[in-house]
Amino acid sequence: MSKQVTRREFLNLLSAAGGTAAALKAGSALGLLPHTAQAASMDLLAANAASRKVAILGAGISGLTVAYELSKVGYECTILESSLRPGGRIFTVRHGDLIDEIGNRHYCEFDDEPHMYFNAGAARIPSTHRNLLAYCKELNIDLEIFINENKTSYVQDPALLGGKPIRNIDYTTHSRGFLAELLAKSLNAGEMDQPFTDQEAETLMGMVRSFGSLDEDNLYKGSFRAGYAAGGFLEHGVQKDIIAFRDLLKTQMGRQLLSANEGDTGPILLQAVGGMDKITEGFTKHVGHQIRYRSMVNSVEVKEDGVDISYDQDGSRHLLQADFCFNCIPSHLMTGITNNFPSQYVDALKYIRRGNAYKAAFQAKERFWEKDDIYGGISWMNNPSNQIWYPSSGIHKEKGILLAAYDFGDGSFHTAMTHEERIEAHLSDGEKIHPNYRNQVEKPITVAWHRMNHMLGCSARWQRNRSGWTHEEEELYHALQQPVNGRHYMIGDQVSMHSAWQESAVMSAQWAMTDMDRRLRA
Repeated sequence: MSKQVTRREFLNLLSAAGGTAAALKAGSALGLLPHTAQAASMDLLAANAASRKVAILGAGISGLTVAYELSKVGYECTILESSLRPGGRIFTVRHGDLIDEIGNRHYCEFDDEPHMYFNAGAARIPSTHRNLLAYCKELNIDLEIFINENKTSYVQDPALLGGKPIRNIDYTTHSRGFLAELLAKSLNAGEMDQPFTDQEAETLMGMVRSFGSLDEDNLYKGSFRAGYAAGGFLEHGVQKDIIAFRDLLKTQMGRQLLSANEGDTGPILLQAVGGMDKITEGFTKHVGHQIRYRSMVNSVEVKEDGVDISYDQDGSRHLLQADFCFNCIPSHLMTGITNNFPSQYVDALKYIRRGNAYKAAFQAKERFWEKDDIYGGISWMNNPSNQIWYPSSGIHKEKGILLAAYDFGDGSFHTAMTHEERIEAHLSDGEKIHPNYRNQVEKPITVAWHRMNHMLGCSARWQRNRSGWTHEEEELYHALQQPVNGRHYMIGDQVSMHSAWQESAVMSAQWAMTDMDRRLRA
């Protein structure tokens, strides 16, 4: 008796072979997965005369969201920003801009053209990040498609085919073919508690065959999805040679390549036209006059009826007294500022680790990648530089800006280097994909976020192991989310379970404002 496979187990098998996107597609077809929610809409009471002064510590996206929403209903908002610019980790670098990294302070020398910019911080907006996109629409911020995965971009690993770069489409097509062959062979195994009907099983087998371009015998023998070795337009196409599965398995990069468009990078991705700081500008057009730059907070005292904030600006000490405080100062910096927070609140601030993200960019003398049929997207490398991003904007212009490295894991490898050593490393790594890379790029910038002044870190990290959140972590997180004395709120992506995204920062701000509003209504 042959065993049958449940819907649940099939989704697990499909996810293992084809990534989350394949599982989501099948789950949607079977009606097993829920729909996502709509963007939250703020419905706040108008401020009353007794509690209308609000202090906002930091002009990051969460702080700007609070100022924008509360100003609309009559609150008097004051934003204290320690640096010279708003936006926090929304940082678009253009000609003449300062990269204020401790030990690596330098200015951008890109050509002064509208499309010659680099998003050194936030760079992508998933189409499912509805709250941020709702603000983009409300604030008239023009958006365009961000090309994340491009099948004509490259994959390079010294262990794969002797280090020869191959097209993304060659790797992913053959890998999926062989994985689908294995999956097809497994579907007649197992006695499960909720089997497929014959019709469902045949439908899903058809999906597997289509997913991997299997023949009638459920074998993978190559696919025109990888493109043509010759012909294909005015004459019959000639199929490319198959790359053996054992060769494909010599690189560990399959984990990235087969799931490159999963999770937050699975939906269509967007970017602000002209640079991500256009989002910041959208907010500051309304609340920019409320920002006090060069304002370094040195104490926060929460009282029964409000919050007192002491800060220094241009050599003078000032006191800001407010009814409520919304604080997006990075947690590791806030622990060094005098405060009277409860002990568990301080423990939560101290528990959060900071990411060490690192990015670098070059100006290209010409758009050489377009001559190689690459328009946007990412080439992946198994070396410390990790990725090369080709710009989605400025197509067919003379020049463009390339992301030369993106280390979103530890990030400390390049940070320990001098600026010159970093540049040489990226040139050497880039040459492994583009042989003339060194002569085609110029005017580099490098950005190590955990040495950037006023930041000293990147996204917040609550979880200490891959097995999930511990009970202690859950308790600390919720302790930090709650306001001190109903008056002081920590906000930002650091008060979310999905850090590093603008959407998380926006939603943390919305949650805090809703909580304040609920308390005032009560």
